[in-house]
Amino acid sequence: MPETRSRVGLHVNGGRHELDVDHRVTLLDLLREHLGLTGAKKGCDHGQCGACTVLVDGRRANSCLLLAVAHDGARVTTVEGLGGDGAGGLHPLQEAFMERDAFQCGYCTPGQLCSAAGLLAEAAADPGAADLSRSGIAEAMSGNLCRCGAYPRIVDAVQDVAAMSQADAPVRARAQAPGDGRVGA
Repeated sequence: MPETRSRVGLHVNGGRHELDVDHRVTLLDLLREHLGLTGAKKGCDHGQCGACTVLVDGRRANSCLLLAVAHDGARVTTVEGLGGDGAGGLHPLQEAFMERDAFQCGYCTPGQLCSAAGLLAEAAADPGAADLSRSGIAEAMSGNLCRCGAYPRIVDAVQDVAAMSQADAPVRARAQAPGDGRVGA
């Protein structure tokens, strides 16, 4: 009889986890049921609503469609792991969502946040390919549904953080630029 379970090692929100899981367990179910990380939501279970969006190796992914065993060794970031150096350990996107009131019931918010974080990371990696206009952000976030209709505020929040990131880019570039070879240059 073929083996139906495997040992899977994942880096989730900065911590290493080794789990023995059934081959049919999705990444979403592993996060929620095995690790107790309930931020990613089970919405449609078909990859159409985006409520389960997490970052896998830095890229946006619908965790309901991914088998956990296929991602052995992957680095996964959930909404619980987004927190940064902001007030109360919040990611700038989380702060912007609060400031812009970019959520109503909150069900889609974790997926929206992870999708937006992935979008901004994609834009930072390839600025020429990123369209961070209102319509560009709306298109890039179109895989995340909001039944409450908070889309305009979600786009506002993402634009706020994108503008902050773009304003910081020249400062970071100057700080990382090599000197002219002189000591203290």
